Amino acid sequence: MSLNRPRLRKWLGAFALGLALLLVAWGLAFQNAKRLLSQDSGPVKADVIILLGGGWNERPERAAELFHEQAAPQIILTGRGDCETNRSVLLTAGVPPDAIESECKSRSTKENALFTLPMLRAKGAHRVILVTTWYHSRRALACFRHYAPDIQFYSRPSFYGSERSEWKSKSISPFIRKEFLKIPGYWVCYGVRPW
Repeated sequence: MSLNRPRLRKWLGAFALGLALLLVAWGLAFQNAKRLLSQDSGPVKADVIILLGGGWNERPERAAELFHEQAAPQIILTGRGDCETNRSVLLTAGVPPDAIESECKSRSTKENALFTLPMLRAKGAHRVILVTTWYHSRRALACFRHYAPDIQFYSRPSFYGSERSEWKSKSISPFIRKEFLKIPGYWVCYGVRPW
């Protein structure tokens, strides 16, 4: 079996060009991560704040800040493994225990949405603020809106490690890179459209 060398060279050249373009696009996306991944709705009043698990205590600190600004009278914690830590940070920040509820079984952003929706509907919540880290905010907002189009969701992220100079020292670069993979993954697997 003989190989068609000109055809093989053409195919390899196209593959190399495609790979180079993909790497350039990846680099540009990473350089513009804050603009592409972050979604902040600005000041808003709501019925409930949902605090997504993860991060480095900046999420519960941001939720407590919004609570004290009277953005919403209640906070729902969501996320397996983070509930107790986040509850402790909220209590230390002066959020009263009766203003905090927990959903501690979810293991993904999709489950955060699906597992808190019955709680929101039981409360009759129509306006909800999501608190997460800035690079997770676009996907989280898109996910909640996808699964509950009848509820108005807003994003008020923490901006921990938001400047590129802080990414390495705060160890968030891997999370930013993963987010660029998770966004299209959620779009393809679950139909969650980020833009």
